[in-house]
Amino acid sequence: MNLSDLSKMKEMMGQAKQMQEQMERKLLETVVEASTGGGIVTVRMNGKKEILRLKIEPAAVGSAGSDLELLEDLIAAAVNEAGRRADDAMKASVAGMMGGLNIPGLT
Repeated sequence: MNLSDLSKMKEMMGQAKQMQEQMERKLLETVVEASTGGGIVTVRMNGKKEILRLKIEPAAVGSAGSDLELLEDLIAAAVNEAGRRADDAMKASVAGMMGGLNIPGLT
């Protein structure tokens, strides 16, 4: 390996690190939201799939006949949908960053 090859490799490693840092920022900056039950449960999540906010309409827990099992199902569904939306947003972001490169497993 000559000096030119080492220089190119070092440059590529720097670019890879820069892309990784960009992805980390994107994961934190990407925010998605999903609602279920006609807005009874709303989940806000970032690209790292961390729940930023879980909102439950007071009427869902305040009524005497509220169904706890239904509420649990609505929460699970909202979290799962927010996760899918986060995945979709990140796939679109990665595709944009890669400039249309077709890399298996990333798109």
